[in-house]
Amino acid sequence: MNAPHPVLACAAAIEAALGEVADIEPAFMRTSEKADALLALARLEVQLSALRLRIMAAADDVAVDAGARDVASWLAHETQASPQACRAEQHLAVALNARWARLGTAVAGGSVNLLQARVIAGALDELPGDLDPELLVQAEQHLVTAAGEYRPDQLRVLGRRILDVIAPEAGEAEEAKQLAREEERALETASLTLTRRGDGTTRLTGLLPDAAAVRLATYLDAFTSPRQQAAPTPQHRARGQAFVALLEHLDPTKLPMHGGDATTVMVTIDRDALTRDLATAGLVGVDDKITAAQARRLACAAQILPVVLGGKSEILDLGRTRRHFSPAQRKALRLRDQRCRGENCTIPAPWCEAHHWRPWSKDGKTNLADGVLLCSHHHHRAHDPRYSTERMPNGDIRFHRRT
Repeated sequence: MNAPHPVLACAAAIEAALGEVADIEPAFMRTSEKADALLALARLEVQLSALRLRIMAAADDVAVDAGARDVASWLAHETQASPQACRAEQHLAVALNARWARLGTAVAGGSVNLLQARVIAGALDELPGDLDPELLVQAEQHLVTAAGEYRPDQLRVLGRRILDVIAPEAGEAEEAKQLAREEERALETASLTLTRRGDGTTRLTGLLPDAAAVRLATYLDAFTSPRQQAAPTPQHRARGQAFVALLEHLDPTKLPMHGGDATTVMVTIDRDALTRDLATAGLVGVDDKITAAQARRLACAAQILPVVLGGKSEILDLGRTRRHFSPAQRKALRLRDQRCRGENCTIPAPWCEAHHWRPWSKDGKTNLADGVLLCSHHHHRAHDPRYSTERMPNGDIRFHRRT
């Protein structure tokens, strides 16, 4: 009987060794032993991955024999792994085998992990095709050595500026070219997906260019003020609420034309329902509803078009944006109120929304006497049927929970 191939024998030995420690309880290990084990296993994991990549780079015949498109497709099918992840590993395997031998040796020795290797190989691939081969060798050696000190994200920055280290005269111009290519790719791959969850919420999943993401974070953070919060709010929840507020503050008249008119959200509601707390309104164009209280609140702050319906759904009143406070009125409200007029609230005026003290649905007027500034929290509460409101002598609004 022929002896197994050394690689297969190695795999069998590792599997057997793992079986021997499967029942070991790590809690009984000494602290120093746990530390040593974690580091040793991390190195071994990298070395095992490097061995697998070396075999992938030479396994075209496996794909041919199985009729698969490539070895990545075959491996993903056989192991139920992500095809995208397997393809990325195949790409790295080919790069380490065919072009970046020094990097491949470092990965095989466990001194560079796969995330670092992917970043380094990507940075080297981005270097000019006409670069002096000696400079290319220097770049590879420098990044491989740097992997001993830097994380993948730090290596990405270093890789982008590697020519500043090995060839300063060419570094700045090449970095600009790399950034331009990166920005172009980022814009091409930008995506946004909205998935209804069926419970009143929609999951938003997106991929944005870094510059756009920074702008979005800046805009969202303008709606949050940790210093003003009664209790700390996790950042992801604060930004989610801020995103809702941002949408409500967009001016549709400044958006592209949509369907022959400036982008507008129309809400339909029966005249009788408009004055009731426990009633619903429909969003035109989608099979969704909101509460009448939400419709009244949006009519104060957001540029919606309220369509009031009578019997048999005939249109009685088609709201117009004149029901919203004008920019001049908002400035006057900010000058007068200075802050949210919710009792004891200190949110500054620029972060507040203009609210009709007497709702337009009940013949309220869009004027300064009927206007008051409220932060997003108190504006929601003003339209929440669970609360009643009382205007104090100083102009503040006190909220009472209905019993």
